[in-house]
Amino acid sequence: MTDTTATMTTRTPWHLWAVGVISLLWNGFGAYDFIMSMTQGATYWRASGMNDAMIAYYNAMPTWMYVPWVLGVWGGVAGSILLLMRSRFAVHAFVLSVIGAVVSLLYGTVIDRAPPAPPEMAVMTYMPWVIAVITAALAWYAWTMSKKGVLR
Repeated sequence: MTDTTATMTTRTPWHLWAVGVISLLWNGFGAYDFIMSMTQGATYWRASGMNDAMIAYYNAMPTWMYVPWVLGVWGGVAGSILLLMRSRFAVHAFVLSVIGAVVSLLYGTVIDRAPPAPPEMAVMTYMPWVIAVITAALAWYAWTMSKKGVLR
């Protein structure tokens, strides 16, 4: 009598590809914004519609705040790529991104409140919250796909 072990493979649901591509576009814009902020600084911010108070706020940001910013942005990019690769490490990358987003949110709302955005940039008032919610949703999605055996 021979014992054969059947290998079960979990089929990749269509929504993984949709979520993966959309999250890569979303996080890709965050990476673009980060790179432009680091290389162009005030020139990029002014072209984006920021006023002098907002530019001064970002220029005065303490050095330690770059850590959560990097974790949030590049954790999201890595998580999106790993999700598309069906890697279970997408969960870890998205969790790092959540940590970065939440620390950034807390910094701008509790530790050192950001100045009000000009009326044409009113959406910026809510953007840190939107980023934190989307990042948490992506981490939850990756965790769910991992638990279902979709991510290896």
